[in-house]
Amino acid sequence: MGDHYGFSLTTFSPSGKLMQIEYALNAVKNGQPSVGLRAKDGVVLSTENIASVLFEDQPKIEKISQHIGCVYSGMGPDFRILVKRARKIAMEYELMYGEEIPTTQLVTQIAAVMQEYTQSGGVRPFGVSLLVAGWDVNPGRPLLFQSDPSGAYFAWKATALGKNDVNAKTFLEKRYSEALELDDGIHTALLTLRESFDVGMTEDNVEVAICNAKGFQRLTKQQVKDHLGAL
Repeated sequence: MGDHYGFSLTTFSPSGKLMQIEYALNAVKNGQPSVGLRAKDGVVLSTENIASVLFEDQPKIEKISQHIGCVYSGMGPDFRILVKRARKIAMEYELMYGEEIPTTQLVTQIAAVMQEYTQSGGVRPFGVSLLVAGWDVNPGRPLLFQSDPSGAYFAWKATALGKNDVNAKTFLEKRYSEALELDDGIHTALLTLRESFDVGMTEDNVEVAICNAKGFQRLTKQQVKDHLGAL
């Protein structure tokens, strides 16, 4: 009977859980750490990305549209499928309405895709959680969302995903302030990320991106190195 609950997408266990979603959340919990933080004038995303000389770099932070980007913890292939879908949604909206898709609307549609994969035959839930950073041009404000394998999504001021996320969130609760400006937000995000690191942080194993009125952009390795040097 236990196997029945474990393999079924639509059968609740006696404890009220859908086990396939629990397994997907475990993939997120065991993933590389990621941090998102909303500052007064923008949003910061940071994550660990362990590089190897044996394969090409695969960024963990991706741009979706001019003012929206995201990072993940969990399974990389699942993330790339969702990024492709998000870019298609954003492009179709812009072609139809002549303006960039609002962050909230994009997150809602991506969460709906993730939720659909929890109840459809022949598929499994996405083993990934996303942190989506956006800047809505009108009225001009930073936004940070999390979307989970279940299809649930949340707005955050600051949060963390992946391994040791409890330690990272505890650190954020002590250090976060809504008065933070973007540069201070980068500093705080990197300090938070360090709570989950097993090795030393360098520009080769850390990615950082910011999103503000100018758009979404990833920091260069030199910029990351400069910020790490100031910790």
